[in-house]
Amino acid sequence: MRGRFSFRIRPTRAYVADTIALIMFFTTTGIINERFIAGMSWDEVMQARLLGAALMVPVGRPYGIWRDWIMIRAKPTKTSRFMWDSFALLSFQVPIYGAIIALSGATGGGLLRGMLGAAGMMIVLGRPYGAFLNFIRRLFGLPPGGQKPMYLKG
Repeated sequence: MRGRFSFRIRPTRAYVADTIALIMFFTTTGIINERFIAGMSWDEVMQARLLGAALMVPVGRPYGIWRDWIMIRAKPTKTSRFMWDSFALLSFQVPIYGAIIALSGATGGGLLRGMLGAAGMMIVLGRPYGAFLNFIRRLFGLPPGGQKPMYLKG
């Protein structure tokens, strides 16, 4: 019975950890991009961050699983981990981010600059976010990602 109970708890912990990490990290970086790169007004930034936080709740764990699957390919070198973390973040988050800022009022050149800014940020922030995600997972008593997806561990 104990094994069944811990199996049911672990996915919830992983979901909460991955979601908290995503919201904390990208609320901060999103504000910087939206205001100072995309040129959105503070009202538009607030709307984007509220919408972003709401969308991060269902996306946090799927991104964590996606990242774990991508990071299996990384070699233990800093360069390899940087490249794969950046690719994971870029490929998963930029399309979602584009939709968020478009729904929040960004159009035309502002939308394009926002998405390009986000793409640049995802490349640069991929590894720092991966390290932050692993830190939050440790706080929740979870293993870091990138070796074997957590949902496959017993």
